[in-house]
Amino acid sequence: MQRTRFGDMACSIARTMDVIGEPWSPLVLRNVYVGINRFEPLQQSLGISRKVLTERLKWLVENGVLERVEYSDRPPRHEYALTDKGRELCDLLMVMVRWGDRWTAGEAGPPVLYRHHACGEISHVEPRCSVCGRPMHATDVDVLPGPGAADD
Repeated sequence: MQRTRFGDMACSIARTMDVIGEPWSPLVLRNVYVGINRFEPLQQSLGISRKVLTERLKWLVENGVLERVEYSDRPPRHEYALTDKGRELCDLLMVMVRWGDRWTAGEAGPPVLYRHHACGEISHVEPRCSVCGRPMHATDVDVLPGPGAADD
């Protein structure tokens, strides 16, 4: 069965989902972001099969989200590091965290907290307009066709 090619759609959400839409990919990125960046620890922490993890890592490397870095040559061993593209995807994951903390954490509360380096305070991501700096939510914008819009 062939997978739908979301990357071919004239839609930024579809193209992003093409890269990280498989359920394990965001979790692999999360773990590499927090420092779990070698195959065995990744596999153990996620409880994922070796085959699926190998496929996910290969896909994320091929798409420029992770890079494979050799840390030992005898025997050859590699770890994974976020690229600039991958670090920016972690910003997206932090927005997902905010939603999950608000709507799914329950009485126990958030499983992790985020301390902002600049101020030292525990905080959460708040989308802001890149021009005026004010909060920016779905109800605050109009969606207009862009230069890459489909012609249909």
